[in-house]
Amino acid sequence: MAIPSEVPTVPVPAAAPRRPRAAVGWLVAALVATLPVAALSVFRAVPLQWPTPVVQALSFIPWLALPAALAVLFAVFSRRVWAALATAALLAVQLFWLFPLDHGRHVPEAGARLLELKAMNINSKYGQADPAEIVRLVRENGIGLLAVQEHSQALEDGLAKAGLARLLPNRISDPTDDAAGSAVYSAYPLQAMGRVPDTPFQIPTVRVTITAGDATAVLDVTNVHTLPPVDVRIAQWRHDLAAVGRLAALPGNQLLIGDFNASYDHVEFRRLVDGGPDGRKMVDVGVASGARLLATWPMEGPPLPGIVIDHLVTSPGVSSSGYAVHPVPGSDHAAIMASLGIPATG
Repeated sequence: MAIPSEVPTVPVPAAAPRRPRAAVGWLVAALVATLPVAALSVFRAVPLQWPTPVVQALSFIPWLALPAALAVLFAVFSRRVWAALATAALLAVQLFWLFPLDHGRHVPEAGARLLELKAMNINSKYGQADPAEIVRLVRENGIGLLAVQEHSQALEDGLAKAGLARLLPNRISDPTDDAAGSAVYSAYPLQAMGRVPDTPFQIPTVRVTITAGDATAVLDVTNVHTLPPVDVRIAQWRHDLAAVGRLAALPGNQLLIGDFNASYDHVEFRRLVDGGPDGRKMVDVGVASGARLLATWPMEGPPLPGIVIDHLVTSPGVSSSGYAVHPVPGSDHAAIMASLGIPATG
């Protein structure tokens, strides 16, 4: 009986390992989280005059760090190295914008003595902000300068009734029935210096003279309220910011305080900050203190992610500390405050 010879076998190549469906799902989730962040980042990175919807969306740039971080996490779960690297790079960009290294910094004058002034700002929403709460904040925080936008006669009367004059006896105000009104209250003497021309809302400048013993410091304070960037009014918004930016280049100690209706992520606002005296950057006190996620608007209404459109901007010779944000009942804007150090002249 013949023994059959062995039949030669052909080796079958092993099947390539298939990625689990879960890994594919994580990759899709990473892409979904990444796309809106990447799209809006392009608008943030390219300094052009973007149309109104883009300008409004740019106000929310600080919050993109959250979906960017989620995208990194999802990419890691997907086990794709390229996806993890790409999302990590995008997150790094968001963090750089959230804590910018190019923000203005205090540049002390050699041998200058600094006089302290605690400043506070509130957009009162057509004068509806609670005057008792405003006066409480002024009293408990030792505020020496208060700037108000959308100031009305009713609010002025309410502040007087709540005792503001006992704390800040000096006032330059122009109340109105619409959003154009403004007021500056001070513990120190005030002098009107004029207004920015061709603006729908009042943008006046006043001079504050601070004395302490034999030392005197002078601070020019501009009460800023630009038109919001909505519909066809965006051109006026850009005009207002550019006009305020020209004030930043003036010599002396400057404080631009108020409702800019713009965030640090708008190129129009960054140009304003860049236009300080002698080519030096102005200092956005909130940005310098790392408070980019301390929203100043909206404080009421639908639960939207808050944005920072109210600012204290100083010339580089003015120091700052203690930046804080406080909601005020009746207003959709928060009050912002900080302690400033003004170089003395004597």
